[in-house]
Amino acid sequence: MSSGLTRRRGAASSALNSADGDASANPSRTSSSNNVRDSGPETSYENGENGHKIAFDPRDISESAERSKQPKLTMMEEILLLGLKDKQGYLSFWNDNISYALRGCIVVELAFRGRISMEKDSARRRLPLADRNIEVIDETMTGEVLLDEALKMMKQSEKMSVATWIDLMSGETWNLMKIGYQLKQVRERLAKGLVDKGILRTEKRNFLLFDMATHPVVDSGAKEEIRRRVRNVLTQRTVVLNNSQYLPETLDFRYLRTLAMVCAAYAANVLENALSTLGHEARERAFAQTDELLADYSQWPFGKKATGNGIGANLPQVVAEEINKNKDKELQLEVVAACLSVFTRLDSLL
Repeated sequence: MSSGLTRRRGAASSALNSADGDASANPSRTSSSNNVRDSGPETSYENGENGHKIAFDPRDISESAERSKQPKLTMMEEILLLGLKDKQGYLSFWNDNISYALRGCIVVELAFRGRISMEKDSARRRLPLADRNIEVIDETMTGEVLLDEALKMMKQSEKMSVATWIDLMSGETWNLMKIGYQLKQVRERLAKGLVDKGILRTEKRNFLLFDMATHPVVDSGAKEEIRRRVRNVLTQRTVVLNNSQYLPETLDFRYLRTLAMVCAAYAANVLENALSTLGHEARERAFAQTDELLADYSQWPFGKKATGNGIGANLPQVVAEEINKNKDKELQLEVVAACLSVFTRLDSLL
């Protein structure tokens, strides 16, 4: 499987090189090499100040535009950041759920970004949410390596269900023909992405017999903003999400995205790290609230009941407003609900 970092010039450049070397020896191949050249990535030019042309890849421009519309951190990065020990820079060795939950977050993130949706087939309603097939509706790269890698796999393979994709990307399959779908070193790659974004730094720590790269938190403001948002959802009667670079006002599904992140943190067994400042009773109420949110939003259409304890009483209304503004995206939200339904099966939630 090719990495997202090597996708720039891959097939087209090798095809061009072979065309240059073989054209004189075999003239009949010239036309086919021209076809490859036409289908390869195009290079555009703009005039510089000194009159020379400057080459650029238009996809770089589109990826920059994509990133400007999205929050600074992906949902996977938020979950990883919640799980990391601030000073030590590593995850708990006893957390068995976070790897699986991170793969689920990749599917959720692709759905929120409009890249995938549930297959538009009325017969799908006969199946449980997690067993319904998803399809790629927009193969435009996002600029996030893991998301783009998963998107390319989904585009190139047959249509499979939400649960199947999460299992395959986690490596949980007995089918040797599909073992190549596993996304490897997800936690380490996410951590390195957070280093690039200035949230973490990289260190080496000695653990008895071996050295291991760790990633202590540098920008504590980013992690505290996530914690504050989680506590807001799980403890306040009226939830109000403030504008920030991690949750811009212009972002679609701000409240629904936050609810999905809270449920994913619960499934990944890192939610407690955001509630450590609460007293015992408040923490228990927060976990009970998360149970209710996961039950409501792991079904489609989403549950619309306000919680009995009065926490987050406005959430059903604001989520309904977000959905009404984006009626054409309901198949994408169905994927989100399906992922949350998969999370309910994790051992920590049973």
